[in-house]
Amino acid sequence: MTPYPRRMRQRMQWWKILGLAGVVGVAATGVAVARAERRRRAYTPEEIRDRLRQRHAEATGPEAPATPD
Repeated sequence: MTPYPRRMRQRMQWWKILGLAGVVGVAATGVAVARAERRRRAYTPEEIRDRLRQRHAEATGPEAPATPD
């Protein structure tokens, strides 16, 4: 016979499963963060500047030409 009743063993098993799921979740989050960081660092400063200028141009829309008075 085991030292714990069946109901208690089942409860302990759920805690083990829950703990394992937590560890897997933390590991998956770390992988996602590492991938995003690698992707972010893959750009050169010139590429970042070009992308920012492009996004700014898209956000401000077409500018009206300045007419001298």
